Amino acid sequence: MAAVQIAQNLAFINWTVLTGLAVGTYAAVILLRRRSMATRGYLGFATACAVGFGLLAYLSDGALPASLGTSPVALDASWDAPRRAALLAFCGLAVLALLARRVRPSVAGPLELLALTSAVLTIVAGALAWGGGALGTLGLLVELVALSAATGGVFAAMILGHWYLVTPKLPEAPLILLSRTLLAVVGVQLVLFVAWVATGAGPADGAPFSALTGSWALFVWLRLIVGLVFPLIVCWAAVKTAQTRSMESATGLLYINVGTIAAGTILAAGLYFGAGMLV
Repeated sequence: MAAVQIAQNLAFINWTVLTGLAVGTYAAVILLRRRSMATRGYLGFATACAVGFGLLAYLSDGALPASLGTSPVALDASWDAPRRAALLAFCGLAVLALLARRVRPSVAGPLELLALTSAVLTIVAGALAWGGGALGTLGLLVELVALSAATGGVFAAMILGHWYLVTPKLPEAPLILLSRTLLAVVGVQLVLFVAWVATGAGPADGAPFSALTGSWALFVWLRLIVGLVFPLIVCWAAVKTAQTRSMESATGLLYINVGTIAAGTILAAGLYFGAGMLV
């Protein structure tokens, strides 16, 4: 029954993954552009990927169902139009900022910040549409931001690892910075998991630690072990290998984390939209 309920909400899971990839990847671009010496080619390619994910998320948003069936999550359709407008604005502003980098560099920075603001507003609108009340909206907002940072961040880090194969003289600082940031993000997610489970957070309003037992327990434990604990260890290993300039090893580790963190995001979204659990 639990697996069936998750399958029934695949459209919302798809939206969460695609939006997370778009927002998180673009946030990584902004971070690296301001705090490291990442190459123009990498930053441009990563931005193009973020825009592509954003357009796919926009298309998937238009196909979201009007009901979640038996899920305890309530939908507020009044936020659908603002969410889609913010997502489309993000894509347009990100493209304009990328073009401005070549013709008007002085305006590129403000455009990038506007694009990132639009991306954040997309997540805010999603939380308002599906959070169900002030406290629920805040909890879902924190969850969506963390999922975006992890999902998009690991994708951006994996792509950056490949850049070292064609740019041998690229300093290791960008990959170390991004890997350390990803390590911190996954660590925060693990803390949030403990907090959510300990309080029974989410629209389901379960008893403390009740998520660890019952019909949804398998997916909750998979979220913890496959989507959080294992990626945290791999992130630490990626930082250490990048520090020793073993870039092929670091890239391989990040490849593994793309799969595990994406799986964790799918599980977290499925548990929220299917069972009303924040994990």
